[in-house]
Amino acid sequence: MSLSRDEATNVARVLTESLPYIQRFTSRTIVIKFGGNAMVDPQLFETFARDVVLMKLVGMNPVIVHGGGPQIGELLGRLKIKSEFVDGMRVTDAPTMDVVEMVLGASVNKEIVDCIHRNGGRAVGLTGKDGELLKARKLQLDSAGEAPQDIGLVGEVTSVDTQVLKMLGDSDFIPVIAPIAGGADGKTYNINADLVAGKIAEVLHAEKLMLLTNVAGLLDQGGDVLTGLSTKEVDRLIADGVIRGGMLPKIRCAVDAVKQGVMSAHIIDGRVPHAALLEIFTDEGIGTLICNKR
Repeated sequence: MSLSRDEATNVARVLTESLPYIQRFTSRTIVIKFGGNAMVDPQLFETFARDVVLMKLVGMNPVIVHGGGPQIGELLGRLKIKSEFVDGMRVTDAPTMDVVEMVLGASVNKEIVDCIHRNGGRAVGLTGKDGELLKARKLQLDSAGEAPQDIGLVGEVTSVDTQVLKMLGDSDFIPVIAPIAGGADGKTYNINADLVAGKIAEVLHAEKLMLLTNVAGLLDQGGDVLTGLSTKEVDRLIADGVIRGGMLPKIRCAVDAVKQGVMSAHIIDGRVPHAALLEIFTDEGIGTLICNKR
C-alpha cells in the first residue's frame, strides 16, 4: 500500500526525530516492567513485543520484567482462592504461591518469549530462581508504629547476579524475567514486579527504568499528569498523601532506582500503543518522568 505525500512526510519526520535518541541510547540498558492492560490485550501485547525487538535491533539492551496480576487473579478465582491486597501487594499464602509460580514462571513468561520470537526477536525466559539470578527475603510491611504486617510469602530482592544479564545484553537475546525468587530459608517468594525491575535497573546502571501501568502516569489531585519530577518532589507528594494505594510501590521503586544511579524512571500508560517507543524516541515523551534534577 502506497503512502500519500503527507503520510510519507510524517513517517520521515518521525524517523528523523528518533535518530538522536537512537544514537544516544545505543548500548544502553533499558529495563521495562511489562504489565497491566498491555498483557491482556492481544494487540497491545504484539505491539509491545515488536517495540522491544526494534529496540534491540537499533542497539539498545532491553531487559523485560513482567507481572501477571490479572492472570493470577483469574486462576485463583477459578480455584476459589480468595485474593487479598495490602499496600498494592498480594497477600501470598502457600496455595497462592503455587499459583503465582505456575502462572508467572510458566505460562506468562513463555507467552512473552514466544511473542518476541514471532516478531523477529530472540528472547530467553527466566525466573529469579534460575541460576539464583535473584535472591530474596521475606518482606516486612511497616504499620505506622505497630507490629509489621505479615503478608505471607511476599519477598524483597536482596541481591541480583548480573552475570547472566550482562551476557545476554552483549548478545542478540532479550531477557524476560518472572519476579519470583528463592530465599536463604529455602522458601520461594512472590515479589512485586515493579520492585524487581527497579532493583535490576539499579545493579545494571540502566539508562532508563520504564514501568507500564493502566493510567496515564502519576496524577495530581485534579487528574492531570505530573512529569519532570525530582526525587525530592516525589518524596513530598508521598508525605502529603497525593500518592497512595497501589501506586506507592511503583513510585517508591522508581524513586529508589533514580537515587541509586538510574538516569531516569518513567511511569507510562501501557494502554497506549507503542508507549515504550513514544517515551524513548520522541521529544514529547509520554507519562511521568522522574529524575535527579541538577
